[in-house]
Amino acid sequence: MDAIETIQSRHSYRGKYQAVPVPRRDLQIIMEAGLAAPSGCNKQTVSLIAVDDPAVLQRLHAVIDPPVGETAPAMICVLSQKIIAYRDRCFAVQDYAAAIENMLLAITALGYQSCWFEGHITDIDRIGDKMARILNVPEEYELVCFLPVGVAEDEPKLPRKKPFEERAWFNGFPKGE
Repeated sequence: MDAIETIQSRHSYRGKYQAVPVPRRDLQIIMEAGLAAPSGCNKQTVSLIAVDDPAVLQRLHAVIDPPVGETAPAMICVLSQKIIAYRDRCFAVQDYAAAIENMLLAITALGYQSCWFEGHITDIDRIGDKMARILNVPEEYELVCFLPVGVAEDEPKLPRKKPFEERAWFNGFPKGE
């Protein structure tokens, strides 16, 4: 798959996964893609943990309520550190967003499916904190997202996107009629 085809093919998958293990080499390629993302002032605020041990996955899924991605044979947890980069600005959100998108594209290119689960775990119930404790994550990191990784059991359903002309323009926003 070339880069543009990969970008056009990527979408969120929330279905069940086949019980096919994801090779560690593929998980490493996916994580390397994430770590290759740009980082504000090169502060490199993103760290990653791949989980492919069924016992650890089971413990993590026991705290994810409501359950999502529970049949995936692997998961990548995204950790972020709040580090001041420039003039009291922290670019951690931009850093992890870029890393996640790179990983989602790598997942697609390798023939797997995934979904970016963030709000689900960073809400007031702080599921990410529970997951971080299971993974022995130090307190200076926040577990902000997880990506289930695996082969889709069902044919992915593509979302309907608005036409290009409704969301993108040249040389300015169109004038109302």
